[in-house]
Amino acid sequence: MTATYTFDVFSSLDGFGAAGGDWTGYWGKQGPELLAHRLAQYSDEQRMVFGAGTYRLFASMLAASTEDSDVRDPWVTRMRSMPATVVSTTLDGPLDWPDARIAYGDAVDVVARMKKESDVPLRSHGSLSMNRALMAAGLVDRVQVTVFPVITGRTGLDPVFAGAADFDLELLDSRTLDGSIQELVYRPTLHP
Repeated sequence: MTATYTFDVFSSLDGFGAAGGDWTGYWGKQGPELLAHRLAQYSDEQRMVFGAGTYRLFASMLAASTEDSDVRDPWVTRMRSMPATVVSTTLDGPLDWPDARIAYGDAVDVVARMKKESDVPLRSHGSLSMNRALMAAGLVDRVQVTVFPVITGRTGLDPVFAGAADFDLELLDSRTLDGSIQELVYRPTLHP
């Protein structure tokens, strides 16, 4: 049996994964429904998969955060407690993450092997360049995009799909959270 792999990403309406300027986490648009939904999604047993850059970013943000910051929302705390694999060619251990291990090598090879061997679903939050490569290799089963109601044309950072291949998307699920945030779940298929 092959484990399902979900690429889970936050995005502004114009396709950026983050923003500079005075934007805060979630672009300041999070509400109780989004946070409860995220926690529920992370309550099931699954293994997290991160690229080295995203791992470094998360570890740094968590180390610099306080108990009261959005960085420590319950779903993030839950995500941090889940088993995780960090795909890297450069990181050295130990990792500042409970139950995390480094898988050295090319992400396509590592994730292809993980999908064959894992007894639980695989999920990656962020890790944009790694997930674009995994999509091109046909290893991503679901793309879950949470679209926040903002346009960050001047301050947008990290274009989510910049440089990605072309894909057809089959909509599997959609929902509105807190009256304005859209969660869209797609099955990607490489466009011929």
